[in-house]
Amino acid sequence: MPLCVIFNPTARGDKARRFRRQLDAIGALSALRATAAAGDARRLATEAVADGFDLIVAAGGDGTVNEVLNGIGDAPEGFARARLGVLPLGTVNVFARELGMPRRIERSWEILKRGRELAIDLPRVEFLANGIRQTRYFCQLAGAGLDARAIELVDWHQKKQVGPLAYFIAGLRALREKKPLITVHAAGQSATGEWVLIGNGRLYGGAFALLPEADWRDGQLDLGVLPRAHWRTLLRHVPGLLLRGTLSAGALVRVRTARFELTSDAPAGFELDGEWVGNLPATFTLGPEKLRVIAP
Repeated sequence: MPLCVIFNPTARGDKARRFRRQLDAIGALSALRATAAAGDARRLATEAVADGFDLIVAAGGDGTVNEVLNGIGDAPEGFARARLGVLPLGTVNVFARELGMPRRIERSWEILKRGRELAIDLPRVEFLANGIRQTRYFCQLAGAGLDARAIELVDWHQKKQVGPLAYFIAGLRALREKKPLITVHAAGQSATGEWVLIGNGRLYGGAFALLPEADWRDGQLDLGVLPRAHWRTLLRHVPGLLLRGTLSAGALVRVRTARFELTSDAPAGFELDGEWVGNLPATFTLGPEKLRVIAP
């Protein structure tokens, strides 16, 4: 059975144009399934598992990757039946960068055809939405507090024009707001702050290793809790972040665990793989080496 590629036919940018030029070659070796609206990639991935595809490729950015990941998870025994591949067409492509996938579509496609499999840990989140218990997965990184609020504030028309700069602008807006306190509850330990990062992988925003010890094959999630997220924090840490690509050792309170809960003293959102998902409280768990991905 050929592999299945799920893509957004209206995606813009040079990478999307190069991808469309490759469609004939890609289509000769795979089934192409195009999305038409938000949420379609998740549904199409579930259908692809049911149809017997062994490799399901997300052709897009981190949002598309997360939708396809959750679509595989929606299928009965989906992660045992299907592997995840990535063709990086998005704005930042954090997961693809962590995997080491080339930016050139032609080279990434050759890697997918070779099919080298890597098993990595799979984080799972449970939370309530409108009184209904929900389950979502993520592959790279999650956050609660400041960055989730920034994602809520992103002007998506502006994102199409200026790319990652739109997230920076939204982050500055989020910094001006009053921020709720978020508490991490793990076995025998807790930490409280205005911003919590949860790393399966190391990279944040594609270029910054905010959780440099995170390892997606060690059976643990790495958490970084920033006690206060305000202008003074930004001025103190950003110069070093730009120079070294990571925060100073004492900037974050570090926690490593395979299971924890996040609560807040006021309404607070959380994001998974750069997509706003819902509000706290939320419980995070980890399936060791449960996700099979294709890597260089």
